[in-house]
Amino acid sequence: MSGHSKWNNIKRKKEKTDAQKAKLFTKVGREIAVAVREGGGDPNSNGRLRDLIAKAKSLNVPNDNINRIIKRAEGGEKDDYESITYEGYGPSGTAVMVETLTDNRNRTAANMRHYFDKYGASLGQSGSVAFQFSQKGIILIEGENLDEEKLMEDAFDAGADDFDIDDGMAELTCEPPKVDAVAAALREKGYNVTSAEAEFVASSTVSLSSGEDLKRMGQLLDHLEEDDDVQDVWHNLENADDLP
Repeated sequence: MSGHSKWNNIKRKKEKTDAQKAKLFTKVGREIAVAVREGGGDPNSNGRLRDLIAKAKSLNVPNDNINRIIKRAEGGEKDDYESITYEGYGPSGTAVMVETLTDNRNRTAANMRHYFDKYGASLGQSGSVAFQFSQKGIILIEGENLDEEKLMEDAFDAGADDFDIDDGMAELTCEPPKVDAVAAALREKGYNVTSAEAEFVASSTVSLSSGEDLKRMGQLLDHLEEDDDVQDVWHNLENADDLP
């Protein structure tokens, strides 16, 4: 799989320190709370919640934590989060999109400007880099000894458009509106679906050859991902495995 794949992003998150993992728990907790308020606390009837629970488990969030978040949200705990997407250019013109979920847009905007300015990047206007990305449904299936031919048949039967398989992980793509239905169909066939979301995927990628540019890009991504308001960061860097 390519360096900018969803699986690569998840592996990078799994390798974080315990302190950074606590931040990841907070982020996915916000998403779960919003999903419960919008669609109820039963994952059997709330596809978004079901997929977020799978995402939380893939990041090793304890079941007790997940259940507490759901119960609090069902109990009417009020947090007025709004979703805001920021766009900009990283070192040497790499395209970056940042999805946030915030209860204070002024704080979040100030933090985004600070991170981009500090690491040789520039925050742009809405639409400045979005045209370089398209939304796709990305579904991850994890399991030992996955049968590639059977998975291909089952994936296409479920409505997937394409798939890639490597090292016990399969990454399937589909149209964004189909992601919940495709994931549900594959779960019914017994597959371990660990993530199912609409993602921003770069239409073309760039590589950074300068060690200084790679360092600054790595620092920018680290600070963005550590911010409590940031839910996801998307970029078009091809050689992400070379980041320090």
